[in-house]
Amino acid sequence: MNGPETLAGAMPGRPKSAGRAWPLAIEFLFRKAAALAAFLAAAALFATVLAIAYDSRLAIHTFGVWKFLKSSEWNPVTDTFGALPFIIGTLGSSAIAMILAVPISFGIAVFIAEIAPRWLKKPIAGAVELLAAIPSIVYGLWGLLVFAPAFANLEPWISQYLGSIPGIGLLFQGPPMGIGMLTAGIVLAIMVLPYISSIMRDAFMAVPSSLRESAYAMGATTWEVAWQITLPYARSAVIGGIFLGLGRALGETMAVTFVIGNSDMISASLLMPSATITSVLANEFTEATTKLYLSSLIYLGLILIAVTLVVQFLALLLIRRLGRREGVAA
Repeated sequence: MNGPETLAGAMPGRPKSAGRAWPLAIEFLFRKAAALAAFLAAAALFATVLAIAYDSRLAIHTFGVWKFLKSSEWNPVTDTFGALPFIIGTLGSSAIAMILAVPISFGIAVFIAEIAPRWLKKPIAGAVELLAAIPSIVYGLWGLLVFAPAFANLEPWISQYLGSIPGIGLLFQGPPMGIGMLTAGIVLAIMVLPYISSIMRDAFMAVPSSLRESAYAMGATTWEVAWQITLPYARSAVIGGIFLGLGRALGETMAVTFVIGNSDMISASLLMPSATITSVLANEFTEATTKLYLSSLIYLGLILIAVTLVVQFLALLLIRRLGRREGVAA
């Protein structure tokens, strides 16, 4: 039997699509607004890169690309500039941060997802996420006033024992100053840890409980479940979180400026002072007295953007490749 609404809708004087006109209009406006937002984000990125490239044109014309990248001389008096010390400092401190932060983040995520009782999960997760709310300048002050003096007392032990290891000992030889590449890497590791661990935790919590229960029922240990079940299932999200933390480390300014020592000398030792692209920009931008000096600093910013974009591209490429492998395996 047909009800009243069906009969009313079938009347010839009333179009069937009359009731759908307003939702369809909202859908159209929503799609256009979303497309506009995406376009504005891409346009803002393009405009920023274009403006920085335009302002650095004098340094690009004077030094070129390869000469500026490979030169280690930074002398504002003679207007001779090279980016190599700061590129090494940026990549080195970020690499140290990731080497330290990724295993710790993995342990935190596994503890919250697999081991911690239910009443302890939220307090631990909240405490870790609070680290992300601390301003970077506070990290810098803590690193300079608290961590660096304490770490200086530990550096003689590092030089004595780790510095004597054949092959890698040169990395840990130096005076106990407390500030340097290794100190900056440790502070950066603390800063990026909440970002990586939060994404890992959410990814691990999204793993179906049936997979865990099946593994445990077959006699697997917690480590085996975490390493062979949880991690492979959430691999793409984990890699995305790692690269997000890496991008955060590459762009950090104030915390690194306080503890890295701000030296333009290249040293093989991680205990020696160094500098990053962001730290030299923060220290010398207001002191740029010539057009070439200012253009060289802006050129450094352009290089940092290029490094960040390369990192993001590699992350996207790796995630897509892993996705294809998972699709083939499926």
